[in-house]
Amino acid sequence: MARKNKSIKKTGGGLKFWGRHAVEAALDNPNRVIKKISITREALATLEIPDDIAVVICDVADLGRVIPRDAPHQGMVADVDPLPDIWLGEILDQQSDRPLLLLDQVTDPHNVGAILRSAAAFDAAAIITQDRHAPPESGVVAKSASGALETVPWIRVVNLSRALDEIAEAGYWRIGLDGDSNDELESTMGTGKLALVMGAEGEGLRQNVAAHCDTLARLPMSSKMESLNVSNAAAIALYAEYTRKKGE
Repeated sequence: MARKNKSIKKTGGGLKFWGRHAVEAALDNPNRVIKKISITREALATLEIPDDIAVVICDVADLGRVIPRDAPHQGMVADVDPLPDIWLGEILDQQSDRPLLLLDQVTDPHNVGAILRSAAAFDAAAIITQDRHAPPESGVVAKSASGALETVPWIRVVNLSRALDEIAEAGYWRIGLDGDSNDELESTMGTGKLALVMGAEGEGLRQNVAAHCDTLARLPMSSKMESLNVSNAAAIALYAEYTRKKGE
């Protein structure tokens, strides 16, 4: 199947990122356009900013007025453009054996940010969400991701089920995480490339998405707890795949 390989620029207004990890990671990302950094004098002394980026010296109160209330800005706020879009085919054409992580209508930006952080920690090739029913790129996601928004490709697709079909054609074994499955994750992982599919907070996988997985599996856990937050579950699943690959 021919795949589109052209990246396109997202439309829409600019974003504000805050906090040292998010701002430093944006500065280190050659694909990120930074239009301005508002910063306290104290923070400026600790940050290397290229000469072609506008710098505005502010006090703490000024910064607090341009971002969500009580957001931990650590003395710096960056005005940035969204990253260019990435096509799923671009990742599949790399023929990597690193896992893919698909999120089925996970809408909380804190969870998506935390999942990006785990994806970076455990060497996932990308996360994949729908272009609808998923949070946009934002300061909250960037802060929660602690820099990983700049390093982990985030692919948005129109239809998750069709994306799973394309992923299967590329040789991935698709595992949907489902707390009601009779099989535990480790027993279903096999030896090939994995695509892990996580359901929404509270709702789990939608039926049509689950039907496009090769198998369903649950995380082994004590009966004292019925389920985990989706970001915690994603971290455990990615860790299981990471240790499997390290052991080969």
